[in-house]
Amino acid sequence: MNRDALSGVLLIGSALAFILVMGMHPTAHGLMKEETFQQTARLGMLVHALAIAATPVAFLGLLGVARRLWPSDLAAAALVACGFGSVAVMGAALASGFVFPGVVSRIVATEGSNVPHAFMLYTGLWNQAFAKVHVVAYAVGILLWSAAILRSRGGMAFATATGISGIVVGIGVLFLFLSGHVHLDVHGSRIVWFAQSGWLVWLGITMLMAPPDDRVVT
Repeated sequence: MNRDALSGVLLIGSALAFILVMGMHPTAHGLMKEETFQQTARLGMLVHALAIAATPVAFLGLLGVARRLWPSDLAAAALVACGFGSVAVMGAALASGFVFPGVVSRIVATEGSNVPHAFMLYTGLWNQAFAKVHVVAYAVGILLWSAAILRSRGGMAFATATGISGIVVGIGVLFLFLSGHVHLDVHGSRIVWFAQSGWLVWLGITMLMAPPDDRVVT
């Protein structure tokens, strides 16, 4: 398997993992009920661990795209934006999947089922702050990737369709989020993640279909 095809596989695999994560993502209500806490907490840890594991895999796939488009300042900027967003989403996953249920578990063990509302709000705000950075950074990254692909094409099949679809996804996500039409609860996050992951799958297919690149890129 050549490097471009491997990058495509990594992008598709990580995007499908993100879709699975959002499809199985539990809500905070399950953590607040004593009878469902353990099951919800385990599911939350599992899906967020998968999201954390898939994040560097997606970044490695995007690195392959940058190498395909090299030299391109737009591709370099896109890689930085997505890297920034990747760090943010790992922070959100850690807060939601491990910190929140871990502290709730200790509170329930020592004080019963009385979880302070202020704590729920505090940890929720941490999660939302990381998630907001991720949404904006990754949407900007997709726009930059799309511009880089349309500008250089990199000898890739479906380059025009990939670039145009990325612009639609990037602008659409930014508009829905910044206008307040989409909030980053589980439902709103699913809309964002499904859109972004769908484009990553398409980008992965583009890389899989790309003819061999004979350039030497170190």
